[in-house]
Amino acid sequence: MNIIVAVDKNWGIGKNGDMLIYIPDDLKYFKEKTLKNVIVAGRKTVETFPNGKPLLDRVNIIMTRDKSYKNGDAIVCSTVDEVMSVVSDYRDKEVFVVGGESVYRQFLDKCDKAYVTKIDYSFSDVDTFMVNLDESPFWEVESQSETKYLNGIGYKFLVYKKYSKIYCNYSVSVVKSMLVS
Repeated sequence: MNIIVAVDKNWGIGKNGDMLIYIPDDLKYFKEKTLKNVIVAGRKTVETFPNGKPLLDRVNIIMTRDKSYKNGDAIVCSTVDEVMSVVSDYRDKEVFVVGGESVYRQFLDKCDKAYVTKIDYSFSDVDTFMVNLDESPFWEVESQSETKYLNGIGYKFLVYKKYSKIYCNYSVSVVKSMLVS
């Protein structure tokens, strides 16, 4: 399972229910990664999609507490366990968690990769954030693109990889033994 997100310098992702900035290359990157795959999105995020409808040529899973919610041919789930059960039927596809903030937080521990468009700018009045993977001991940058620019604002594409659980557990035990001795 993967995360795909665009963040500013402070890991802000949105303001007033919308993206902070529309970068054509980022939208293209999002489409390339998610097309023909599975996306998991919160209801509010789906409402920001064109016409508030599920994205074409993808399996759309919408997370909402409203069990009667329907939107096109999207699969509606109320819990993480429900989503994980549905996702298990799509083993031949990649799964991308596409937001918003609450959905990212609920699925972060289930994801092994994060595709992050990092924008070299601090937007004002940001009200929605992604967990800062740079501050997490469990994530590291696996690759990154050259910096590109849109109207003087730099951005680049990074791929973060989560350390395996074995490595994480080993690291924690090593740290604990160092503290004890």
